[in-house]
Amino acid sequence: MTRQARIAQLHAAAKARILVLDGSWGVMIQRRDLSEADFRGDRFTAHNGQMKGNNDILCITRPDVIADLHDQYFAAGADISETNTFSATTIAQDDYHLHADAVWDINLEGAKLARAAADRWTEKEPHKPRFAAGSIGPLNKMLSMSSDVNDPGARSVTFDQVYEAYRHQVKALNEGGVHLYLIETITDTLNCKAAIKAIKDLEDEGLEPLPIWISGTITDRSGRTLSGQTAEAFWNSVRHAKPFAVGFNCALGADLMRPFIAELARVADTLVAAYPNAGLPNAMGQYDEEPHETAHFIEEWARSGLVNIVGGCCGTTPEHIRHVAEEVAGVTPRAIPERPVALRLSGLEPLEMVA
Repeated sequence: MTRQARIAQLHAAAKARILVLDGSWGVMIQRRDLSEADFRGDRFTAHNGQMKGNNDILCITRPDVIADLHDQYFAAGADISETNTFSATTIAQDDYHLHADAVWDINLEGAKLARAAADRWTEKEPHKPRFAAGSIGPLNKMLSMSSDVNDPGARSVTFDQVYEAYRHQVKALNEGGVHLYLIETITDTLNCKAAIKAIKDLEDEGLEPLPIWISGTITDRSGRTLSGQTAEAFWNSVRHAKPFAVGFNCALGADLMRPFIAELARVADTLVAAYPNAGLPNAMGQYDEEPHETAHFIEEWARSGLVNIVGGCCGTTPEHIRHVAEEVAGVTPRAIPERPVALRLSGLEPLEMVA
């Protein structure tokens, strides 16, 4: 089956049911208790600096671990599993002194692993096709906020540098075979717009077009992203990309995330997706929310008609995803609203002008 045929299945599945994304990768990798040697593998034995903690490098050095995690999430009921490439940009990987060739290989191999797992499970269960999402995570440098508290205009990176970093990642993910892009955990909307531009420019240059899923992060109960936007303002900033889905993930548990998902469900004329943390972390940085508790919150979202795609972020496991998949099975997905034609702008707040 061609990739475009599988993408057509993705669109059809999203109309038929609420789709389920996988859960946390960090918590599952931590449970493996891998050593520095595991992270280095054969390729990076002489590399300067510590490599442990660079989870993305495991796509190259321990592909068996990554393939197994894809399988665990698909077995738990996930329709979509994302690549282990959350920090696989030249900017983020500079913290580990990795250069463009290694970063390319992380994305390429990560995409191949996710695609192979999706294909295996689709062949095994053809009534439930599976999909690989290319994870495009946030950077450790922001375009909208100063890098120096004493200089509001200071930036540690330029738009062109962010654009080129995302362009490099997108090309490798596409070549590796992903079915869609997931620009996720967005703290800075301008960084996100650089990623969108990279994707759209590459499509104009002949790269095979893929659906785009955009997932921001509301950082606290203020209801704003780290760069200051409300949920509706964030949507107005990215709606020009005509995304397959838009939503929020990370930072909050499902109970605190609900009002912001409801706001997106009201204004977004596309699929709405949400994958919260397993509650808020405790004093030790651990997540205590049990699978049935997370699933209970998400079931209420589904039955209230707020979501089309659900899953889990920090602290969630295959068992969380199993419970979520069971609770949303058979629930009608959110109906996409038809909104009146209007001029919709945004800064930190939205502005709508209807003729």
